[in-house]
Amino acid sequence: MSHRLALAALLALALPTALAQSTAAPAPSAAAAPAAVPAAFTLAPLPYPHDALEPVIDTRTMQIHHGKHHQAYVDNLNRAVAADPSLRGLTLEALMARMSTLPAAVRNNGGGHWNHDFFWRTMTRPGQGGAPSAALAAAIDRDFGSLDKFKAAFKTAGTGRFGSGWAWLIVGADGRLQITSTPNQDNPLMDLVAERGAPLLGNDVWEHAYYLQYQNRRGDYLDAWWQLVDWSVVSQRYAAATAGKRG
Repeated sequence: MSHRLALAALLALALPTALAQSTAAPAPSAAAAPAAVPAAFTLAPLPYPHDALEPVIDTRTMQIHHGKHHQAYVDNLNRAVAADPSLRGLTLEALMARMSTLPAAVRNNGGGHWNHDFFWRTMTRPGQGGAPSAALAAAIDRDFGSLDKFKAAFKTAGTGRFGSGWAWLIVGADGRLQITSTPNQDNPLMDLVAERGAPLLGNDVWEHAYYLQYQNRRGDYLDAWWQLVDWSVVSQRYAAATAGKRG
């Protein structure tokens, strides 16, 4: 067989295979990566500048407390919720109501996120917080004797909390005011705390809330903090918590 005939024979044999390869369906591409789960919770900006609470709470404390500590609670909570599809779409309040059934990561970081959002909105610039509404003032007098006695009892709860935690003023199931304290990032909305109720105000007594300025003088921090309490906000919370309960 001549060289040309041999080459033609080889081409004739290879052509069907080449055509089959060129017309075959393309190989399936790699499976697309699953879409990322959007963050369920976000860190809201402070309702005032970082330096607005000076001189009661210093600017650097506010920057670290909000931008570092609170942000960490939000990030860790989002990770914990993303790991359990049954929790996606639930509000913070819904998580609080079933906290006894949830992992520690949700309890610690969910509580941390809710507590800090509540805390920031409880405060305003020094001297601009006004006074309790007539209804709230009457309830304070009824349940504590006077505003000064209430503040003293609240300070006792805050200084008496061993380690980290919170002091709270709540409306109990009976409509009366009550001072309570919780450890770590627990709060009175959680179904696992002994004293549940509607929070009206709460003060953060973790050291990161005051240590740069007050060091170990937690009592001084608690005393000074009253200059920041926004009584209009607290009074609105009281009205909402007692709606339909007062004759």
